Amino acid sequence: MIEVYPDLESLSRAAAALLVKQANLAAAARGRFSVALAGGATPRRTYELLAAPPWADQAPWGRVHVFWGDERCVPLTDSRSNARLAKEAWLDRVPIPADQIHPLNCATDPAAAARQYEAHLREFFAGEPPILDLVLLGLGDDGHTASLFPGSAVLEEGERWAVAVHLAEAGLSRVTLTAPLINQAAMVAFLVAGGAKAAS
Repeated sequence: MIEVYPDLESLSRAAAALLVKQANLAAAARGRFSVALAGGATPRRTYELLAAPPWADQAPWGRVHVFWGDERCVPLTDSRSNARLAKEAWLDRVPIPADQIHPLNCATDPAAAARQYEAHLREFFAGEPPILDLVLLGLGDDGHTASLFPGSAVLEEGERWAVAVHLAEAGLSRVTLTAPLINQAAMVAFLVAGGAKAAS
């Protein structure tokens, strides 16, 4: 299903409402809600809205578990960090228990970080199907989502849940969740803004 909104504010409000709705449904049904966050600039406004009324007052924050769909392998203090954006705009402003926020720390060793994040996810889902309740994804101008870039070998990955990706042209490594995990999510929502992406 594709829903078109007139501006980023409307899109962001719809995304915030969706997350709160799914969080309440999952918490009531299974006692917890798991979400993987999108990076980039587009979701910032959604995150800001989630930190303020009415949505901040409606979510079961004590039952929310936050993961990341991908991360740039930079320190948390770096402005390019997806975790930093989410923490500043949202997570530091709502009462989610600290041990239920699962950042993807890959600044030192991306490959090791990918293995550790996959192991962490497997532990989280131990004894249960690996189904995230909601995955938020963005879309780059080149059609990439998370850090799954067109033509990348990671698109062929069939077993791993998280892998390291090096972008030579950007001089930057990333760690990303892979299609085998993302495609099992109960719901995936793409947050796409800007006319340049309309054809993607």
